[in-house]
Amino acid sequence: MMHHRPPRAITGPVFARSRPSALPMPANREVLAFTKEEVMNRWSADLSGVRALSQGDNVITMFDVIGEDWWTGGGVTAKKVASQLRAIGDRPVEVQINSPGGDMFEGIAIYNVLREHSQEVTVKIMGMAASAASVIAMAGDRIEIGAASFVMIHNCWVLAIGNRHDMAEVAEWLEPFDQAMADLYAQRTEQDVAQIGKWMDAETYMSGTLAVDRGFADELLSADRMVEDEEAKARAFANNDVRSTELSLVRAGLSRSEARARINRIKGTPGAAPEATPGAGDTDWSALSAGLLQTIRT
Repeated sequence: MMHHRPPRAITGPVFARSRPSALPMPANREVLAFTKEEVMNRWSADLSGVRALSQGDNVITMFDVIGEDWWTGGGVTAKKVASQLRAIGDRPVEVQINSPGGDMFEGIAIYNVLREHSQEVTVKIMGMAASAASVIAMAGDRIEIGAASFVMIHNCWVLAIGNRHDMAEVAEWLEPFDQAMADLYAQRTEQDVAQIGKWMDAETYMSGTLAVDRGFADELLSADRMVEDEEAKARAFANNDVRSTELSLVRAGLSRSEARARINRIKGTPGAAPEATPGAGDTDWSALSAGLLQTIRT
């Protein structure tokens, strides 16, 4: 009997869906799917500071990257969302989203957690729901979006290393996740699944009005229900510098642990940021990123 080995860069079979509304998950949760650097840059520069004007005690906020953020100690995870849902109890829940995405598989896990909630889930897209965050948004029984906000959908994006056979295996391994997302978007929007696939292939941004027109949201949020937090925007912009640098090193062939170790080692070089502990949450990484990129160039 022929044994089909897992792809070199991505391992683990796909778990079957546990219920009709659940999306498939990889058996190996060490697998990470990323948000592309340009999406992160667009979010941090333009939309990362958008917040709701008011919040209640039944609100879950997702104003960060999806998945645990090693550099800040933040990030939105399924574990945190499940804990918040337990604290809210058997009541309707409002989920406020402004996120560039992150780990697609963590986003799928969060979607599944929200769909298990017994009461109505209302999603409000305050700035951006991109990539993994757009999957989370689809968990809403009702979805509202700001007129100046965006939904962005694309195919699952990963970094993999190997020859053409390895790449073919990775593509085959990813196919059920892309198909599951396309089916989910199509079910929510009542759009043709083939058309959804084309939008995913094109990495499509949809403004609030277009998102409503295409069925990705039900209603526009009025502008007077949102506010711009300049301090949060500045933090997101600075933190994104080091995230982008880490991603660049991973794309060059380093593992995530190797990339992080290299960034930490360079803190003492001229132009780099002062010593800091990951998890501080308010670290300005811009000088570190500039110093590291200069070192890479030389």
